Amino acid sequence: MKFSALVDSPQISTGRSAAGPVATAVAPVRRDARPPADRQGVCMAVLDPTLTIRQATQDFFRNFATPDETGADVLAGAPSDSSTTTAPDVCGRDFRELVHPSVRQPLMRQFERLLSGRCDRFSAHVVALRSEGDAFTGNLTATAVSGYAPDPAAVLVLMRPGQSAEGDAVVAPRKKLLSEIDARILEGIAAGLSTIPLASRLYLSRQGVEYHVTGLLRKLKVPNRAALVSRAYAMGVLTVGTWPPRVVEGFIK
Repeated sequence: MKFSALVDSPQISTGRSAAGPVATAVAPVRRDARPPADRQGVCMAVLDPTLTIRQATQDFFRNFATPDETGADVLAGAPSDSSTTTAPDVCGRDFRELVHPSVRQPLMRQFERLLSGRCDRFSAHVVALRSEGDAFTGNLTATAVSGYAPDPAAVLVLMRPGQSAEGDAVVAPRKKLLSEIDARILEGIAAGLSTIPLASRLYLSRQGVEYHVTGLLRKLKVPNRAALVSRAYAMGVLTVGTWPPRVVEGFIK
């Protein structure tokens, strides 16, 4: 796929300079624009090789733009044909910031393979974060876009949002769920440690470890240690793709 084809796409907001077509940090978008029927709900964005967002569609803005006095129209319904709006808080942002910390590391490894030329595209199940901090799941496909150099000139990202994370599903890292000692105990349990090794590692008594484990079971609403680890991964509290297991820093008080 050629970069020029993306820049001239009517669905992707862009700008131009004296040097030719370039993506702008503040991208004008027609508010009445609607994706084709087969693209309803699909978020599309063009990233540069540093994974900075350069262009995006209306659906992408609706999911990730911050509502404010100048940009709230992005999230509104279709007004008059002549009106336009901008999303300066989306274009120019690092795409990493829109991904939940629990899946960020393995996803970035996929992007590294793409940008190094080891693959042309990849698909992954992701957990993304809206501007308000709400988490939602979705399927992401990233495709390398060729330019005039051997390395990819850009990355085309398509994300089809799935269900929003509600109740005890994935939670945003702004919620400080665990104390430092609870986090270390959860990591130990996820690594397969029993009570005595945990007590020795953390300089606690066996009763102290059991007390914190009981608190974790109650907090995550699960009946046993195996379910505790499963729920922690499902909620995004434990980082995916790392060993030994690590609690996402944003969840620690």
